[in-house]
Amino acid sequence: MSKFNTLAALMIAAGAMLAHDAAAQTKVLNLGFVGRQTAPEGIGMTTMAEKVKARTNGRVDIKLHPGGALGGDREVIEGVQIGTVEMTISSTSIFANFVPDVQVLDIPFLFRDFNHAQGVLDGAVGKELLAKFDARGFKGLALGGIGFRQLTNSRRPVADLDDVKGLKIRTQENPIHIQVWRALGAQPTPMAIPEVFTALQQGVMDGQENPIGAIINNRFGQVQKYLTITNHAFTPVALVISPAAFNALSPADRQVLQEEAIAAMAVTKAEVAKVEQTGVDQLRGMGLQVVEKVDTAKFQAALAPTFADLAKRFGESTINRIKDFK
Repeated sequence: MSKFNTLAALMIAAGAMLAHDAAAQTKVLNLGFVGRQTAPEGIGMTTMAEKVKARTNGRVDIKLHPGGALGGDREVIEGVQIGTVEMTISSTSIFANFVPDVQVLDIPFLFRDFNHAQGVLDGAVGKELLAKFDARGFKGLALGGIGFRQLTNSRRPVADLDDVKGLKIRTQENPIHIQVWRALGAQPTPMAIPEVFTALQQGVMDGQENPIGAIINNRFGQVQKYLTITNHAFTPVALVISPAAFNALSPADRQVLQEEAIAAMAVTKAEVAKVEQTGVDQLRGMGLQVVEKVDTAKFQAALAPTFADLAKRFGESTINRIKDFK
């Protein structure tokens, strides 16, 4: 072999070794979630992935799997818990099946507005709740939200409490949500989000309740006739990572991931605001009749026994810490 060929071979081998070392140093984190990549949380996660990759010089590569590509909320959460999926972002209403303390956030009419909710989630209460994830097989990175939940259905306009009675409503797999809708006179049925469009289309369910962004991104406007602005509950989300995956990162890279996770929640909040500014008109343009004036005092009066039960379960002091936060 000539000296030139020998040198070339050595350079190729050295390049291959460097590429192998770089690949070995890259930590790929698969992040599965049910929202679309264009949803507020999808945009937040995209921003986080880009910034983490840039700030770690490619050592941490977050691969997004939106739209339920890795399964429904519960499946992906279980995947993170057992280590087959590295990360997920999901509603705390679903996480409540694994971390019961976060159910307090499902209490209806608990938050005044998004700023109130995010303040609570960023503050002492949020930190206490996020710490509860550790004992349940998750490393909690950040809490945020995707907006207030609104009601849609295909049977009739809902402008009053009586209009809710008898409606077959899809809910999240959460006992408080089911309890609340039963107290309001509906027939709630828990169902994973990937199944909801077909259930609405086929009339198995009359309606569902979700933030405006989720209603749009899941195309529910195509199979619903009426939208009611109820603002009956806020939808917090938790971003978590498998403890094994987190611990496999260097301390510096863990810090970057933690910082960008929190920043991603601010991005998500800003995207929710954009969607809510235009989303109702978008749904109206699709043919939905929109009811914006609702006497929520009647809803809250009907929920008085439920509120009393929840106060016993979580403690009035805890609920008041949230309600009175400023």
